[in-house]
Amino acid sequence: MYLHTVANGWTYLASSMDLATNKIIGWNYSKIMDKTCVLSALNQAVTTQRPERGVILHSDRGSQYTSHEYREKLLSLGIRQSFSSKGYPYDNAPIESFHAILKKEMVYRTVLTSYEDANPQLFQYIEGRYNRNRIHSAIQYKTPQQMEDLLSTSRRLNSSSFCV
Repeated sequence: MYLHTVANGWTYLASSMDLATNKIIGWNYSKIMDKTCVLSALNQAVTTQRPERGVILHSDRGSQYTSHEYREKLLSLGIRQSFSSKGYPYDNAPIESFHAILKKEMVYRTVLTSYEDANPQLFQYIEGRYNRNRIHSAIQYKTPQQMEDLLSTSRRLNSSSFCV
């Protein structure tokens, strides 16, 4: 996702969403969109979620996600990679929807003066508002954190899994 700042021009947000909970489980904000940016978001997701082998990670066909290093990292973690059809953003609708919500609820309502100014604002929105306070009709009018807590309890009892 591209974000414009007054001082630094275009900056970039890479994010990963758990499709079972709508929770943003990994994200990285960077001055450049490259494989390092998406690898950092992936590493955060893996560190916080500790996914089981065989989890599916879906992305668009951006060069960052098709890079050798990114694909090797997924392989080493036992994560299966899935891609959107070429030129068809609807395959990646959940994360595109998150980006639209982020823009409407935060980006368009403020002036991002610099990369340094935007970073804590993104943290506050993603970790505070979106994951912990914003209810979603798609997950029974719960917040992503509430849904994760509910599924976590269920997973411990039933050993079920979910997709990232």
